[in-house]
Amino acid sequence: MLFWKKSILSLFEIFLTPFKMDKNLFVALAIAIGGAMPALAIGLLASKGLEAIGRNPEAASQIQTAMILAIAFCEAIAIYALVVALIIKFV
Repeated sequence: MLFWKKSILSLFEIFLTPFKMDKNLFVALAIAIGGAMPALAIGLLASKGLEAIGRNPEAASQIQTAMILAIAFCEAIAIYALVVALIIKFV
């Protein structure tokens, strides 16, 4: 009976080892995509915000407030990606 338990455990270890390696790949993909896309969005937001301020300098304070708020929301998405990557890594 003990022999069967050992062999079954070793079979599980053999089959699960590739998935443990893939876990690191998924963590890397989650943090790479989750960091790159918000960075792109922040760049586009800042570009369009500064362009709008250049076109209408009198509305600079309103545009700047909306731009900073939108950038904060984009940063939150990057933080969510970091949390997901950490959950994948340690769970």
